[in-house]
Amino acid sequence: MSQVLRDARRYEEEKEKLIKAEDRPAFHLSARVGWMNDPNGFSCYDGQYHMFYQYHPYDSHWGPMHWGHAVSEDLIHWSYLPAAMAPDRPYDRDGCYSGSAITLEDGRQMLMYTGRTLIIDEDGVEQEVQTQNLAFGDGDNYVKYARNPVITGKDLPEGGNPYAFRDPMVWTEEDGTFRAVLANQDVHHGGQILLYRSEDGVHWSFVKPLIKDDHKLGQMWECPAFFELDGKYVLLASAQDMLPSGLEYHNGNGTFCMIGSYNRETCDFKPERDHAIDYGIDFYAPQTILTPDGRRVMIGWMQNWDTCNLHTKSTPWFGQMSIPRELSVVNGRLYQKPVRELEALRTEPVRYRDVLVEDGEVTLADVSGRLIDLELEVEPVEGKEIYRKFAMRFAQNETFHTGVSFRPYESTVKIDRKFSGSRRAIIHQRRAEVSHDSGRLKLRLILDRFSAEIFVNDGEKVLTATIYTDAAADGISFVCSGAAKINVTKYTLKEM
Repeated sequence: MSQVLRDARRYEEEKEKLIKAEDRPAFHLSARVGWMNDPNGFSCYDGQYHMFYQYHPYDSHWGPMHWGHAVSEDLIHWSYLPAAMAPDRPYDRDGCYSGSAITLEDGRQMLMYTGRTLIIDEDGVEQEVQTQNLAFGDGDNYVKYARNPVITGKDLPEGGNPYAFRDPMVWTEEDGTFRAVLANQDVHHGGQILLYRSEDGVHWSFVKPLIKDDHKLGQMWECPAFFELDGKYVLLASAQDMLPSGLEYHNGNGTFCMIGSYNRETCDFKPERDHAIDYGIDFYAPQTILTPDGRRVMIGWMQNWDTCNLHTKSTPWFGQMSIPRELSVVNGRLYQKPVRELEALRTEPVRYRDVLVEDGEVTLADVSGRLIDLELEVEPVEGKEIYRKFAMRFAQNETFHTGVSFRPYESTVKIDRKFSGSRRAIIHQRRAEVSHDSGRLKLRLILDRFSAEIFVNDGEKVLTATIYTDAAADGISFVCSGAAKINVTKYTLKEM
């Protein structure tokens, strides 16, 4: 073990003790100390779920990337393990970037990740050389491969950019051979996902571009994930520097999925549809696993790159993961639902049926809290015109609230945190177009201390946002312009 990794492990173990449990999310994985961004190496290994993550333990702002490490039995309760990797080799001296993990036939776990080294190019410009590397371990400790890197800029197709070449996602085929997809930017500043092949997981060769962008979705694609689901093939990726496209994609960095067909013999992927993964404010770089019982589960970094540097350096931790989400393809769309394991945290059910909300605001006894799982059904009142707008407000007191609203005549749902207590001119609102039956809509709100995740129509669309409203603001109310009836089921979620 290098001294760099040994120092990181000692530091995180000491500093973790200074963070109170109530100052963390109750049931979302957060940085052990310091900074967290992308999920890495999300995997099942030796009877546990493993989550590695981009990690800078020494500061709550981005810095030289390590790999943090946590394990879980149920995807909800996470235990921290010592940092798995640190930037301590010539090929990753400036950071161990994102990657993936698989289990080998000999029982070892293999990590494949991007190493970062800074150089000054022939024009005097600082550039990042990005190469792909391996580490092997037993679930606790990992040793970097002696002959790293295993994929370099020499393995790029013509026009590939060695300074934007990262985030390998590796898997094994039925014949025991290995495949990996990698994010790359071409010389024309367009994103592309490249496919590589290996007989042994160590010696790799370029196959072909799995897909190339035509500048419709940003200028660089990151963190690809490629898998089969419900008879289709799905590509997930995160696009940098996007331009908006209606309500489907927004400015800045966002996520998208492409759903289509894939020929394993010719390695041809033909997308039939693309759409955003999350329509809220804070979601990026998702990874997926196939659970032992056959579910495809996704988790993402619950943050926005444009709003992640506003906290003070004294903040002991920054960055958290979304609730793991079960995926399915329904009518050509990617549907997402909170993993069913979350339901084991449900306590103290409160139910209301056929509550009238008309031209005003309604509160319900015992429907409040900041650690909740709330199911809401909204419908118009028979014999009256469809309501113009319905909203649910939460994390609420006399001054603050965050809300989700629905306008049936526009078929839009909006998340809005501008009254959450933020004093910065950051992104506070986003909207999504949703389907509904004459004003009938279903919402599910998962609320933790520092976040809200809203699942629309059983997972048709999801809107995610971080919030930092004082925990004492725990009110919930329902507001309508016009008349609506609501059914509400609210559970308190017990802490880990």
